[in-house]
Amino acid sequence: MVRRHELTDAQWQMIEPLLPANGKPGGQWADHRTVVNGVLFRARTGVPWPDLPERFGPWQTVYERHRRWSADGTWQQILAELQIEADASDPDGHLAKALEEEAREWAVNIDSTSCRAHQHAAGARRRPPRDFPLKGAVRVWRPGREALGRSRGGLTSKVHLLSDDCARPLTWQTSPGQRGDSPMFVAVLEGLRIRRSGPGRPRSRPDRVRGDKAYSSRGNRAYLRRRGIKATIAQPDDQLAKRRRKGRAGGRPPAFDKAQYRRRSAVERCVSKWKQFRAVATRYDKRDYIFNGTLTAAAIVIWLRDTVQEPSETP
Repeated sequence: MVRRHELTDAQWQMIEPLLPANGKPGGQWADHRTVVNGVLFRARTGVPWPDLPERFGPWQTVYERHRRWSADGTWQQILAELQIEADASDPDGHLAKALEEEAREWAVNIDSTSCRAHQHAAGARRRPPRDFPLKGAVRVWRPGREALGRSRGGLTSKVHLLSDDCARPLTWQTSPGQRGDSPMFVAVLEGLRIRRSGPGRPRSRPDRVRGDKAYSSRGNRAYLRRRGIKATIAQPDDQLAKRRRKGRAGGRPPAFDKAQYRRRSAVERCVSKWKQFRAVATRYDKRDYIFNGTLTAAAIVIWLRDTVQEPSETP
């Protein structure tokens, strides 16, 4: 029987081949499914690791597996494979399902969200853990930079993300809570890499980017023009007023499609899905790479729910 916040049989069959081989010289790992369910239970409920239910086994095993997979990129690899599968299964070759028959472009939506950090998330040591980085690690150790900062809401982390039109997270970057949105625009887009199931370079250049007023800047728009990407970014009132004051010298206003801008709500829905996981809405992890692992585990569940078709029960 599948309990709350655990993977179904169909979902487990989807990710089981993507997990590391069970067993190492001199010993065997605990059952992967039990450990993964423990990680997802903690991400969904936000309980402290020692308070995990006994059915998941020793909490130290679950935590250590989550920490290790966050460091060596196992969670990120699973998410990448799910995105490849979704890209290959789309007959039009786009990640986003077309909202209308005439919509044939790959559009992404950018936004950020603040995650309040619990007091237990502070106080990480400035030196790296004894076994960091692991072999093949994707996280680079940066002393004193754990994506924690102080904003008006207190100690916070900010997640800058891209989502597709199905409200699924594609890629993201973490930063301290006081970090602005516009300076992270290029970094987030540069991190977009959707590998293909066959030969070919990863998909990294969407047809359109939608964003709110926080991303309206001359530099961001110039970056999109250089890459041939359409921009649907609202202009703040001060930029509109400045252009009017200049008259003809202000030039033409940038193109803005209101119908396209309405579809930017997909990234808001993506954030809402993500923050159903309490360990995402409130950061409890001291290390940035472990917090990114928690974000990735939650993103995997979002993709599985949208990708895996559960068998219908016969009456």
